[in-house]
Order: sequence, then C-alpha cells, then structure tokens
Amino acid sequence: MATKIYTNKDANLNVIKRKKLAVIGFGSQGHAHALNLKDSGCDVTVGLYAKSKSREVAKKLGFKVMDTADAVKHADVIFIAVPDTVIPSVWEKDVAPNLAKGKTVLFSHGLAVHFKLIDIAQGVDVIMVAPKGPGHTVRSQFVEGKGVPTLVAVHQDASGKALQTALAWAKGIGGTRAGVFETNFREETVTDLFGEQCVLCGGASALVKAGYETLVEAGYQPEMAYFECLHELKLIVDLMVESGVAGMRFSISDTAEYGDVTVGPKIIDASVKKRMQKQLKAIEAGKFTKEWVGEWADGCKNFNAIRKAEAKHPIEKVGAKLRSMMSWIGPKAKIGKGASQASYVSSSK
Repeated sequence: MATKIYTNKDANLNVIKRKKLAVIGFGSQGHAHALNLKDSGCDVTVGLYAKSKSREVAKKLGFKVMDTADAVKHADVIFIAVPDTVIPSVWEKDVAPNLAKGKTVLFSHGLAVHFKLIDIAQGVDVIMVAPKGPGHTVRSQFVEGKGVPTLVAVHQDASGKALQTALAWAKGIGGTRAGVFETNFREETVTDLFGEQCVLCGGASALVKAGYETLVEAGYQPEMAYFECLHELKLIVDLMVESGVAGMRFSISDTAEYGDVTVGPKIIDASVKKRMQKQLKAIEAGKFTKEWVGEWADGCKNFNAIRKAEAKHPIEKVGAKLRSMMSWIGPKAKIGKGASQASYVSSSK
C-alpha cells in the first residue's frame, strides 16, 4: 500500500492557532518546534522544571515559561520533548495529573507510547509529529522558507480530529513544505530503533572500527586506516543521501564500484542479515526497550563502562589528531560523557 503523503494544501494552521500550545523541554527538537510555531503565529508556552538552565534561554527568545505541570494545565496541545527515559517520570509527576478531556498530547518518537512506559487516559488525543532531521536542521530549513520531511501518526483519536491537529502542527514547523508521511506509532518506533542499532549508529561504527583494526593489525599506518575507513565515509554517505546508492556508484571510480558490488556482499553477507532479523524481532518484542529501561533505572552502570571503553579506542586518538588539521571541521564533539540521570534531564530541557 502506498504511503499517504500530505503537503501544505492538506493542513490548516488555524486548527492550532486557535489553541494554546505547550512544549515540554527545550532541547534539540523542543526549541526548534517552539521557535517555528512561534514564527508561524501560534501561542506557544515552554514548560520546564524549576531549576532548568533553559528557562532563561527560552525567556530571552520571547517565550512565556512555566513549570511543567502548570504548562500542561494551561495548554490545549502538549508536546512532550524530553528523552525517552525521562518521559515516564515527567508523565507521572506533571503530565497525567493535569490532563483533561479534550487535550492533545504530542510526541516526536513513539517508544514510550508503543511500549506502554506510560498510562494514557481516555478522552485525550495522542499524536506524533516527527521531523526526519535534528532540531537545528528543522529550524534552519524553516528560516530559509523550506522544511524537513516529517512523519505523523495518531495513537488515540478521542476528538475525531487528531490527524487534523497533527497536520497543523507539522505545517507550523515547516514539515508540509517538504512532505508529511503518515505512519503509526509501532512502525515509527520499530524502524527507528532498528535503523539506529543495525545500520546508522551501531552498524556503521562497528564496521568502521573493524576495518580500522584490520588494517592497523596488518601493519598499516593508523593514519592511513583512519582516512580510508572513517574520514572518507562522509563522502560516500553524502553521495548516497544526495543521489541514492546508484548515484554514489556513478560518482566513484570504476575500480571502487567493482570492489563495491563484488566484495561488499561477501562482507555484509546473509549471516549479517539473519542477525539483523533476529534483532528486529527483539525490538518488536520489546526486549531492547526493557533492557534499556532497566539499564537506566540501574544508573547506567554498564552503559557508562562501555562508553568509557569506547572512548579509549585507538581510532579516537588518531582521529583527534587528524581532525585538528582539518580547518573545515567545526568544534569537536565531546566523547565519553557521563550518563547520569541528572545530566540527561538537565541537558534535555
């Protein structure tokens, strides 16, 4: 079945212009949604916990800032823009007690809802508006008069107008300029987790490290291994994003393309796909979410240990040296950060 795609003509911004909106959290997605909606003429309040460092930032940007519970009481549509692991506590303490029939709760990721980390009362609409890009891109594209492709979904439609609200919100942040794709909470959650774990983050980083280690262990210089297994990855990914796999192959040398089509399938073979299928089933069954929620509740001890070990991998040392010689690369991201619950909460709001 073809995916339903909505554009500007399918969404009515007045649906949310007549309502009070609240963005709970002022991190990557939260600040972008809030600013774009404000610029679209909507009434937006930012909800934050009492000691959040983001309160002054939001005020300077012209927003009314309230404590989270008060923002939920005040608003008709409430966007929960805090991390997955923080949502249950914020929901129980500040959101659920202040929800009333007729309100709408909005998410940009479906994990907490799909895997039932929160209890949702009847009488409220539950929707998703999920731009397929980081917050800074959602903001910069909007300012340029463009938009980021966006997903919408309806989990609970108490009013009969939940989809209209989701489309209006998507239009308010610029999503309908690029195209809005209809999905559901299960599909968005499962595909997002699978992509992160098996391809985009977990798969790519493991492949890069394995290639680097193979060359270095065979006696080749670490710098050469870094250039060939990590640095040039951006070139290939950019080509694929811009033109697809076929476009990437058109742009590289015949030697590289022949190696691609004849050797690639020997490395990423049927056994890899079988393990991907196994992990997909684990994600669908909720095993990964249960493990992650348990890890968080235990203070992220195992997660922090893995982070520290990964940050000490030789590729990080040689990479830092080489990147310092590349003037076109911006400020370096910090690695090996702690995963304390306090740091997650404060950095997300």
